[in-house]
Amino acid sequence: MNDTGLSGFLQAHATHPDARMALALVAAQLEAQRQLRPEFRPTLALMYLTEAYARQAEALLADAQARWPGLSVVGTIGTGVAACGVEYQDEPALVMLMLDLAPASFQVFNGRRPLDETWQTGAWSALVHADPATPELAELLVELAERTGGRYLFGGLSSARQVHTLQLADGVFRGGLSGVAFGREVSLLSRVTQGCVPLGPVRTVTQADRNLVLQLDGQPALPLLLADLGVALTPPEPLMQRLRATLAGLTDAGEQARGLGGQFGQHTRVRHLIGLDPGRHAVAVADLVQPGMQLAFCRRDADAARRDLVRICAELREEVEGSDDLEASGLVGPRQRMAGAVYISCTGRGGALFGGSSAELQLVRHALGEVPLAGFFAAGEIAGHDLYGYTGVLTVFTTAA
Repeated sequence: MNDTGLSGFLQAHATHPDARMALALVAAQLEAQRQLRPEFRPTLALMYLTEAYARQAEALLADAQARWPGLSVVGTIGTGVAACGVEYQDEPALVMLMLDLAPASFQVFNGRRPLDETWQTGAWSALVHADPATPELAELLVELAERTGGRYLFGGLSSARQVHTLQLADGVFRGGLSGVAFGREVSLLSRVTQGCVPLGPVRTVTQADRNLVLQLDGQPALPLLLADLGVALTPPEPLMQRLRATLAGLTDAGEQARGLGGQFGQHTRVRHLIGLDPGRHAVAVADLVQPGMQLAFCRRDADAARRDLVRICAELREEVEGSDDLEASGLVGPRQRMAGAVYISCTGRGGALFGGSSAELQLVRHALGEVPLAGFFAAGEIAGHDLYGYTGVLTVFTTAA
């Protein structure tokens, strides 16, 4: 094991009607990989389960920690889970990403065991899982981000259709936040990919009342929405049909709303439209809106989502691997390699958006290569200190090449 930080990842996944058998299959894969890397000493595992295994979560956690004594386990459940090039949706499955990290370089936290005082000043970043019903969740994420030196969180909200959500953090928890904080010696890079494109221009909110957008660029908001959609208030049927596919992209004042190719940048949060107020010529959005924010009405778009996902993968790969010329010039440090990755995508993405089972994860594998990867499909995605929707958050851990 590397005494200062990251040395590598192992990854395995399986589907089976019996949860314990699925873990046994995963364990067999991991032990086969460890035979090729006798120096590998697992200290931390990320384990994601589909909701079919929710009732067996405690047994799975106990089994994993019995198989690998001293192993910390962090994870959650989702409607789907992700591995390198593969996604499992609405079927019993689990994926495990196993890390060889110095024990002093990370700390698991949960509702009963928050970050201790040392880690409140020593944490640099954190992987976070949360119950979507947690009160004041956005404020809690900001508070947690402020406790990390890099002010960076990545993660997502647990998702399920038939059961109550839960989280794993050296125990099984319901509600609140949990995860693992990393010290500065654990090197990682992260990007947000959007799945929506603007329908019209980005405008500035000039008057708002909580979640009600009254004016954009000094004009009533509702007529501008209708103009972007190319419809009128009456007859209602065409309007309702267009509204069901329309969302709002919100960007804080001072941040860049659009990225490359005219698509949303990573600082834009996509929210549902939840109503119209013809009397006040206003539009209601599923978020608190303040004057000075930027807003663009938008729609989900499969082609744009594919292009943007490929773009962030290419950016991450270029940033990690650099080039021989730059290294020789002294402009960058020694070259790095990707040791592993975590990908958390919205439940509204996956095959439903990308056009086929595992198509989204196959794009990631094609762009990054055979990097050990695990993740899940979330009810909301976390990046920086913000909560997103309809996005993917891709985080890669790096080590010396």
